[in-house]
Amino acid sequence: MSLTHETIKETLVAQFGDKILGWEESYGMLSFTIQHDHNLKALTFLNDHPAMGFQFLTDLTGVHYPDRKGEEIAVVYHLHNLKENVRLRMKLYVPIEKPDVYTATGLFSGANWMERETYDFYGVNFVGHPDLRRVLNVDEMDYFPLRKEFPLEDQTRIDKDDEMFGR
Repeated sequence: MSLTHETIKETLVAQFGDKILGWEESYGMLSFTIQHDHNLKALTFLNDHPAMGFQFLTDLTGVHYPDRKGEEIAVVYHLHNLKENVRLRMKLYVPIEKPDVYTATGLFSGANWMERETYDFYGVNFVGHPDLRRVLNVDEMDYFPLRKEFPLEDQTRIDKDDEMFGR
């Protein structure tokens, strides 16, 4: 049996029901959004279920949506079934005040570095991570640089002439 988007949807809805908050399909990749406290259950199911077989974590990252009250931080997982060559995206949203998500390091060893990087840049706290600390930025940083809380340029700079930059 071939692993189709319909098969994935039916299997996930049968397992998680109303915990799945939405579906999207863009550029041939199926995406679904799940409640943030079910991320590890969903990842374990997708990894262990014989019909699913998503045993490779391609990527894990965060996105900051400052206008989405109560769900400002998105955590995005990209999974791959290597046997069927099918990719799947799983998203979840957490509030910026308490960005807690369960770690996936027990399932995917590659998640260790990706979760540390997501913590370093977005401040997502991966509960149960064996060594959650900054990996690229200095330990003394008291902010998370990829959040959209800061202007892209230093507005106090006087050493540039905007006319030279076409502004």
